Amino acid sequence: MKFNWGTGIFLSFVAFIVFILYFVVLSFRDPQSNHDLVTEDYYQQELKYQQDIDASANLNKSGAQIQVTKIPEGLSVVFPATFTPDEIKGTVSLYRPSNKQLDFKTPIQLSERQLLIPKSRLLDGRWDIRIEWTYEGKPYLYQNKLTY
Repeated sequence: MKFNWGTGIFLSFVAFIVFILYFVVLSFRDPQSNHDLVTEDYYQQELKYQQDIDASANLNKSGAQIQVTKIPEGLSVVFPATFTPDEIKGTVSLYRPSNKQLDFKTPIQLSERQLLIPKSRLLDGRWDIRIEWTYEGKPYLYQNKLTY
């Protein structure tokens, strides 16, 4: 077999393709590579997107502010003074982009106007917080990104 420029270029292409395919296969088989979706029910969440926009607008119209602060005991969520704590019903969801297993949702159970998320449930790093609640039949939504 005669080795010329055409054969060298062809072998270079084949070697490059094998090199790329090796890393593609390796990335899919590696257990450290976690390929989770953001949510399992993304289609249903997309359908209720307008409801989320309306709930966020309700919070903005009310002029109320949710205060989320890091304290030594964990994460403190303080609801506005204009809301009666007994009438607030909803959930607090914390989503960890780097690890699906750390995500959790907790019902809103207030003492005074404050909800405490214990430090034991939170690891240092980035979290997306989503607080959904109803007050006097009106939906409200607060979303934010935070670093704990």
